[in-house]
Amino acid sequence: MDLHSLIEELALALKSRQAMLVTAESCTGGWVSQVITSSPGSSHWFDRGFVVYTNVAKREMLDVSTDVLARFGAVSEQTVRAMAEGALRHSRAQFSLAISGIAGPGGGTEEKPVGTVWFAWAGRNRETRTQKQQFSGDRQQVRAQAVETSLRGMLEFIG
Repeated sequence: MDLHSLIEELALALKSRQAMLVTAESCTGGWVSQVITSSPGSSHWFDRGFVVYTNVAKREMLDVSTDVLARFGAVSEQTVRAMAEGALRHSRAQFSLAISGIAGPGGGTEEKPVGTVWFAWAGRNRETRTQKQQFSGDRQQVRAQAVETSLRGMLEFIG
């Protein structure tokens, strides 16, 4: 399924529930929001997008705690969970998705190699779901895979 079809399916799922989506993106730099807003009528189901590239932005815009960032790092399950839940609190949306990863070419470590991306999907009055993926390819390929994975995961999460 291409991104356009994925967005159409996501739009139907959200509109049928009279729900809105918010995004919290780090390594994708707003790419998910850009793909969503390329779709006509997305204002009916997309509330806003947060691009929180730095730890300071994650703290200021989404209330990710300094402790979480210091203990686990920006690319962690704890951070994406906090990002997704913070995005819900700072929006009118019922669903959120969050992405944080290491797109490369540098920045990787033995514990978190380049291509490591964490995802979170949250909903009001629902348990937040997280997932880690290890993508291969260059920076653009890692980011593209992260965009698609986040949208597919959101569709599954909505149900």
